[in-house]
Amino acid sequence: MKWGIHFDIARKEEKIAELEYKMGEPTFWDNPEQAQKITQELNDVKAGVDKYKHILNKFEDMQVLWEMGMEDKDESVLDDVENEIKEINNEMEQLELELLLSDRYDANNAILTLHAGAGGTEAQDWTQMLLRMYGRWAERNGFSVETVDLLPGDEAGVKSVTLMIKGHNAYGYLKSEKGVHRLVRISPFDANSRRHTSFSACDVMPEIDDDVEVDINMADVRVDTYRASGAGGQHINKTDSAVRMTHIPTGVVAQCQSERSQLQNREQCLRLLRARLFELEQQKKEKELAALEGDQQKIEWGSQIRSYVFHPYNLVKDHRTNTETSDTQGVMDGDINRFIEAYLHAKANHQI
Repeated sequence: MKWGIHFDIARKEEKIAELEYKMGEPTFWDNPEQAQKITQELNDVKAGVDKYKHILNKFEDMQVLWEMGMEDKDESVLDDVENEIKEINNEMEQLELELLLSDRYDANNAILTLHAGAGGTEAQDWTQMLLRMYGRWAERNGFSVETVDLLPGDEAGVKSVTLMIKGHNAYGYLKSEKGVHRLVRISPFDANSRRHTSFSACDVMPEIDDDVEVDINMADVRVDTYRASGAGGQHINKTDSAVRMTHIPTGVVAQCQSERSQLQNREQCLRLLRARLFELEQQKKEKELAALEGDQQKIEWGSQIRSYVFHPYNLVKDHRTNTETSDTQGVMDGDINRFIEAYLHAKANHQI
């Protein structure tokens, strides 16, 4: 019963009843987009409750097995009980992790942007490596990835790229990646094989639903169209389909070239602009709160969060949680959940 209190199952079951009542209303499907969101929310809440009940049933079955073994003085059940306990612990940890993603926008899609730091080709190559890492992470964890905008490097790599990573809790997981990522390696671009340090900045925002109010006066927005770069064939090369929007009062810029038509790129670009202006407003509120609390360091966007060392030894270390691994290849292949999970646990425990 203590688990039920910890995971707030009673409140979740009340939420299920509330959502099911809404779905039973005659006008429910009059707004298909809103109906879909409610349906998804119901499915997500139900899934969490079902997982909890499944774990609870396994625990009760394990208790019965233990008691029967003790009554019969059958020590052979010990191994089975130990295995059951390990499985239950693993499932509990996974459920706890999912419950940590309870902030307002955690369930949303994520907009992830990478910017190469100073250093030319070195930093641009590092940014492309991170682009691949996040793509592989998304693939391994069941998220879809759409490249919204990409600016290639001068000789190699990527100067900047914006990805839309879609799936439940995408932002909740990826918000931990926001900050500066540092690489130390022997440069493949240096004829003298010297060691170089490169930086790339990662920014992560939630995709904002239309029902979230973001005040944009389109008279304050300059809209430019231009010819998209990169792959896309003859259509890309012949039309000014790419769109850039600049919010003049704040200087916030969003651009999109992923769609074939200028109209579609305008719509996507406006979504990006709304998300960036929303993020800017959230940062202002965080800074005001931090100033009141006398703590300014934690919300600095430019703080270095993780180092990736390929020479003279192999090590990836997160500087916020001290989580580290020598499996640099695994990390670059998208195995970054250990860092994400450590961040979420530390944040929940107010350690960062």
